[in-house]
Amino acid sequence: MTATEDVERNRLSPPRRRVLGSAGLVITVVLVAVHVLAWRETDFSPAALVQGWHGMVDFLDDAVPPDFDWNRVVAPGLSAALVTFYIGLLGTTFSIPFAFLLALAAARATTRNTWVYQAARALLSSLRAIPDVVFALIFVTAVGLGPFAGVVALVCHNTGVMGKLWAEAMEEADLGPRDALRVTGASSVQIAANAVLPTALPQMTGLLLYRLDVNVRSSLVLGLVGAGGIGFLINQSIQLFRFDQMVTHILIVLVLVIVVDQASALIRRRIAGRTANPGRPTRG
Repeated sequence: MTATEDVERNRLSPPRRRVLGSAGLVITVVLVAVHVLAWRETDFSPAALVQGWHGMVDFLDDAVPPDFDWNRVVAPGLSAALVTFYIGLLGTTFSIPFAFLLALAAARATTRNTWVYQAARALLSSLRAIPDVVFALIFVTAVGLGPFAGVVALVCHNTGVMGKLWAEAMEEADLGPRDALRVTGASSVQIAANAVLPTALPQMTGLLLYRLDVNVRSSLVLGLVGAGGIGFLINQSIQLFRFDQMVTHILIVLVLVIVVDQASALIRRRIAGRTANPGRPTRG
């Protein structure tokens, strides 16, 4: 035992240790009680899952082997998968300016006005609290079925999520340059442009790529409520009980997600490499 650990141990008097032990016991009891309540309210039943094995067998019998007919299933699935990717791409890209402006207003590092800060935080929380599926249902009633409703839904939801992530990245930026400019009387715009953004930009770019990955997967779910893409074909296959076609579409989605994930991960590694070694050229 080191001298530091010995000192810390001596600091914890018996009453203090009893208080900590009691607090830990109370937290454990509360967590167990909440999980028991959640178990009951969600009707969680492993026995029901085991008893329903024949239903899963029937499903697998209908779904395997998948239907790989090119003209009827695969080609339309690939075309719809591209639409799904486009929904995620545009939903991410078009949300950038709104998320950026709100992030600047919602970060203490770039905003001194308390009212502006609180208003921006409240707006980001509101956009983030409403699921993209709910936004899609709203915009489907406004503009009709199709990918456009999905794009607008992702723009609204992703503005809230990405604005929050970017604001946190700005607040975690190095305080030295920011405080130095603030002492010299620089404005909030000058501090953001010359101190906060240069240090937070690599992290913000990585978060943007991560959100693109998430939004491509979210656009699949939006298709289930009429926002187009391959999610619409999956929903159609389920309604027609063509589970073999559904499995084919899911395999196409799997390939799409893997490609987008690997591409974004590669770009993030390149950005991280350039940040760690700014003077060293990258290969490839």
